[in-house]
Amino acid sequence: MTLDIRPVAVPERLGTPEAVEFEAYVEATAVADESVWGHRRFSYDAPELLPEFLDGRYTGRRAFAAWDGGRCVGRADVTWERSDGARAAEITVGVAVDQRRRGIGSELLRHAETHARSIGREVLVGRSDVPVAGLDLPGARLEAPDGTRSIPAADPGAAFATRHGYRLGQLERMSGLTVTGRAAEFRSMLADHLTARDAVAADYRLVGWIDRAPEELLDSLAVAHASMSTDTPAGGISYDEEAWDADRVRSEETLALAGGRTTLAQAAIAPDGAVAGFTELSLPADSMAVFQWDTIVLGPHRGHRLGMLLKLGNLVRLGETAPERTDVYTWNADENDHMLAINIALGFTLRGMSAEWQHD
Repeated sequence: MTLDIRPVAVPERLGTPEAVEFEAYVEATAVADESVWGHRRFSYDAPELLPEFLDGRYTGRRAFAAWDGGRCVGRADVTWERSDGARAAEITVGVAVDQRRRGIGSELLRHAETHARSIGREVLVGRSDVPVAGLDLPGARLEAPDGTRSIPAADPGAAFATRHGYRLGQLERMSGLTVTGRAAEFRSMLADHLTARDAVAADYRLVGWIDRAPEELLDSLAVAHASMSTDTPAGGISYDEEAWDADRVRSEETLALAGGRTTLAQAAIAPDGAVAGFTELSLPADSMAVFQWDTIVLGPHRGHRLGMLLKLGNLVRLGETAPERTDVYTWNADENDHMLAINIALGFTLRGMSAEWQHD
């Protein structure tokens, strides 16, 4: 085998000769994900991913691909926050199943790390996934600094990370909720929740939208987005603080639409008119899956069960907007007891674990 590892050229448009290698890289990413999860629900397709590469105002991206002749046999991705003072880069690596244990992953990782350091990133963060069926592998276990769960040291992703000097900094529970046939139940739960609210909670109103937030909420919504990088549990991972303003909120909305994704959002509005918390569901095109993205209630507004209110409101909107969708997936830090309790009360069940790794 003659291996060639090089950066992936980003085309202006798909379906052109210039897009062939990018499209092959996207397919290799999906194949690697499928080898872990047994499906491609968690993979972005080329129309979803291309806008993310073309618009680098807030997040930088570089991809590398390993080629054996005309076949893409592996890939590595580097992403980084462009905010002032950012120090970290996130790296993911995937190799075709029949090409593993040949050093391809190590070479891809080396290229990704070299690029990260060339742009001044001194903290390297990686990610690996363990499906629920792989959590009970025999042998030694690895535990994160916080939380109660562990993963087997023999898991291929964990073994790769530790072999290359990465330490386990955080575990996230990947949970799924089957929503088929539950629309009426969610409406009833929301009605009961609203009835049972205390006097303070009753002063908050619920505002929902699809794809684009109301103009008057942009500034306070940006504050809530920024808080996702500072107020949520980070375990032993050095996540960068993200800078958000109204323009970045609009930019993210535009990117989602350009990638064919519909976004359902709910916000709890405080008596002063500011966003006290929000939640988002992302609906990729041509899929039965839904992804629970950011959910946060800002510190001064906690203690009034607004998190449950937000999620119920969005599940009701999901049933009204896309009743054909079958499952919602979400990732939460293993130490985030409050959010996990909300998910469990809604019926989410464990589907696997995602490990966050750090190399300083």
